[in-house]
Amino acid sequence: MKRRRLLYLKSVAYDSMNQEILDYLRPFLDEKTDLEVKSIIKGTSHMEYHFYQAVNQREILKEILQAEKDGFDACIISCFDDPSLYEAREISKDIIVTAPGEASAYLAAVLGDKFSVIVGRKKWIPQMEENIHKYGLGRKLASFRSLDLGVLEFHEKEAETRSRMEEEICRAVEEDRAEVIILGCTMQFGFYQEMQEKFHIPVIDSMVAAVKQAEYLVEMKEKTGWTFSRIGLYERPPEEEMKAWNLEQVCDLEGLLYREGERS
Repeated sequence: MKRRRLLYLKSVAYDSMNQEILDYLRPFLDEKTDLEVKSIIKGTSHMEYHFYQAVNQREILKEILQAEKDGFDACIISCFDDPSLYEAREISKDIIVTAPGEASAYLAAVLGDKFSVIVGRKKWIPQMEENIHKYGLGRKLASFRSLDLGVLEFHEKEAETRSRMEEEICRAVEEDRAEVIILGCTMQFGFYQEMQEKFHIPVIDSMVAAVKQAEYLVEMKEKTGWTFSRIGLYERPPEEEMKAWNLEQVCDLEGLLYREGERS
């Protein structure tokens, strides 16, 4: 039985919670799936600012190219802003790439008429809202609700996080008419079940949603050959152009170019 290899790539430069994340995700995996959790080697410890995302982008792309070289079937970029998602799909060769924001939004759009996203800080909302519209799901968006907590604070005082989460979910349901809730940060992992039981509506853990989307896309690729189209949005840059501009060396992105005999 061929096993599927997934890489959960934390797009930040700290690994203190990697084992905890792996232990959390394992029960959700298909029996054919092997998952590894890895952080980028250098960069920032959170992605709450556009600048921090720019700082980390090359390392994210570098790790995805390495994952493809190492034989992974899919890579999940761990950040609800979906940093480098389109860029990664564009320069990758055959690997499936997913991210939490896109995966959660499409799932929520199926599970109910409108969804609300529970974010950490108001600062995050413009980029996330722009992504929802980019994915074609603007009509499905009921609201964003902020906890006024940073990424690194969710698990420092979990009782406070739960209290704020309950308050904002209640408002999203009663005032914004949300039928589905998305926890709009992967570091909000571990809270969805009790929120779901309390409010009796789907509450999506974006970390889980992205991993399951990756599994699904790998399975569809295996069984039907469906994968990312290369004639438009995810068209790969011309090999000759990237080679002429020496981009593999200039950008320090080993594996960007095809090697002899690598093309199928």
